[in-house]
Amino acid sequence: MAQQVFITRRDLIPILALFVYTTGWNVETIKELTTAHRVIEGVAVEVSLIKRRRGPGKWHGSATWEIGKPGQELRTPGGLYLLLLDLMAPARDLLDDSPYWAVWLGAGRFGPDRVGNPFEGALNTEVSNRDWIAGHNLRSDEHRVEGGTAGDTRSERTDLRLSFPRLKKSVDVRRTRAVGGHLPSATRSNTIPVLFRNYLAGDPSTIDWAEDIMSDAVADMEKSAFDAHRKALSASGRTRLAVHPKGTSAVPTNRPLTAEETGWSSCQDHAHHPLTGRRCAQSFLDCFHCANSVVTAEHLPGLLALLDALEQRREHMSTESWWRRYGPVWTAIRHDVLPQFTDGEVHHAEEQKRDDYLLDLVEPRWERP
Repeated sequence: MAQQVFITRRDLIPILALFVYTTGWNVETIKELTTAHRVIEGVAVEVSLIKRRRGPGKWHGSATWEIGKPGQELRTPGGLYLLLLDLMAPARDLLDDSPYWAVWLGAGRFGPDRVGNPFEGALNTEVSNRDWIAGHNLRSDEHRVEGGTAGDTRSERTDLRLSFPRLKKSVDVRRTRAVGGHLPSATRSNTIPVLFRNYLAGDPSTIDWAEDIMSDAVADMEKSAFDAHRKALSASGRTRLAVHPKGTSAVPTNRPLTAEETGWSSCQDHAHHPLTGRRCAQSFLDCFHCANSVVTAEHLPGLLALLDALEQRREHMSTESWWRRYGPVWTAIRHDVLPQFTDGEVHHAEEQKRDDYLLDLVEPRWERP
């Protein structure tokens, strides 16, 4: 008789599964639903949410759920919320605290006949997913009997496995794929890092999107660093770094070479910096943005070793800090210097390069975590 009037404890599993499927929220948050809500122009409902597992202080938020058309309440989160709000109203009227979840708790091992909130004391429903699956004879896809022959038509069907975390993950994956792997558009109940780390880290469409985002970000940072290099070089009087492979004159005929070697290049006039006219006091890394700097084939092994040293620094710095500190140098070598040499010259220099310890000497004190 109670089943004709109230939502019962046995109804909770399919209802919770439907809530997780339509909302994309985890089942713990669904169990914490309250009656606090606001209907927005008849098309959506704003619902207050609580995450109890966030600690004694809890975590409060809200979500706006689509209501949908009449008769389609089971297909939209807002429609389902309002439908269950009405269906549990008879039991809620018998309670003092007016919780969202108000069901007939039954008798027997559940206690005396009464209505109440099944999640008031704990989030456990005391109803087994497996019992509900078996009671409705829900089966998984067919699997061939182990050891059967190719022509054996016998098959066994196992009980469908219902896991709320796995159901939420499936919803997240499906929604993310529907938007082309774009995580910001797919985010509903979690932040982007949490959504990716806990639910979508292995999803191919999400990985493709993340790789595209990272590629675009790296390309933007590389362009900004190269622009900074070009701007600094232009301020000193050049548009391109002076690079002279073998067989070319290493020095313009109108300016003498003082034969002063810097860390990874030669300096035409160390006594007169292009910007100040005074003796240079800049870091050797700044030589890559200076009109006095000249790079020859003899410098190539050292430059390749410097690139390796710069790559090693990536492991001990944030991406933003690395690009700000070393990006202009890295792009100067990659785009202004190396393209001036043949593949054979670069390969030969690779065989001659040594570990670069000079970077530690010319930089200010380097602290590693």
